[in-house]
Amino acid sequence: MVAQPMNSPIFPDPELADAQGLLAWGGDLAPETLLAAYRQGIFPWYGENDPILWWSPDPRMVLFPGEFHASRRLQRRWRSGSYTCTWDGDFAAVIRACAERPGQGTWIFPEMMAAYEALHRLGHAHSLEVWRHGELVGGLYGVLLGGVFFAESMFSRTRDGSKLALRQLAERAADQGWTMIDCQFHTGHLESLGARQISRRQFLALLHGSIDTPEEVKGA
Repeated sequence: MVAQPMNSPIFPDPELADAQGLLAWGGDLAPETLLAAYRQGIFPWYGENDPILWWSPDPRMVLFPGEFHASRRLQRRWRSGSYTCTWDGDFAAVIRACAERPGQGTWIFPEMMAAYEALHRLGHAHSLEVWRHGELVGGLYGVLLGGVFFAESMFSRTRDGSKLALRQLAERAADQGWTMIDCQFHTGHLESLGARQISRRQFLALLHGSIDTPEEVKGA
C-alpha cells in the first residue's frame, strides 16, 4: 500500500507498510513522536533533502541476547585486556562518530543528532562505548523501551570495534533480561554475528509484550 503523509504522533498500522517497509512520511522528530513510533515498531530513516520517512520492515532483523555469535578472534581480542566498555559514557561522541561515513553518505543529520540527544537527556536513548587505551574506537547507540533495545547505528575506528560493542550490548541485554535487540534491516554482517530475521507480526507481538506502558514524556 502507498504510504500516506504523517503529521502527528498517531501512526498508521505498521501492517500497512509497503513491500520495502515504508509506512509514512512527514511529521517531526520530537521526543513524543519518536517514542510513539518505537512503541509501534516504527523508526525514522531518510536521506538529505527528503521528508522524514518512517519504516516498519517485514521481515525484521533482530538479535536475541543469547544468540550473539563471537568468533574466536573476537573473543581473544576482548580477553586481551586492551579494551574497556562504558554505558552512556559519551553519547554525543558516539552519535557523531556514527555519522562520520566518508564517501558513503549518512542519514544522521544535525536534526537527527539533536533529536536523539534530546531522547538521551530524557533517559530513553543510550550509548555503549568501546575504548582502547583511553581512545574511543567503537560504539553504538539506540533507544531502550522496556525489554527492547532499538539499535540505531554503530561505528568502528579499529578492527572489530563495532563487533565488540555489539558483543557487550548482547551481554548487557542478557544480564538485564531484555527480550531482543532490534537491528531493523538484514545485513550479512549482522547475520554473521547471530542476528536473524523474523516476521513483522512476530516482532510486534514480542515488542508489545516487552515494553512498558506508555509514559508521559518529561520535558516534551
